Amino acid sequence: MYKATVNVTLRKSILDPKGKAAQHALTDLGLTNIDNVRIGKLIELDIDADDKDEAFDIAETACSKLLANEVMEDFEIEIHEN
Repeated sequence: MYKATVNVTLRKSILDPKGKAAQHALTDLGLTNIDNVRIGKLIELDIDADDKDEAFDIAETACSKLLANEVMEDFEIEIHEN
């Protein structure tokens, strides 16, 4: 059994209104040394696979088909043994 951790973020070329709002709120809180806030999502998957490579392929397929919009988002996958 493997655990996939998937980090999905908007591509750099896509505006991030949630990130911009968070950055303004942080500035209002006095945290003026923080710049370029981007908001993403973290997804964890438990995957039953024979090896790490198979688990990665399954996670990548899940991201490509459903979990990430590849037109607007990038994703990074880390595989860990459970």
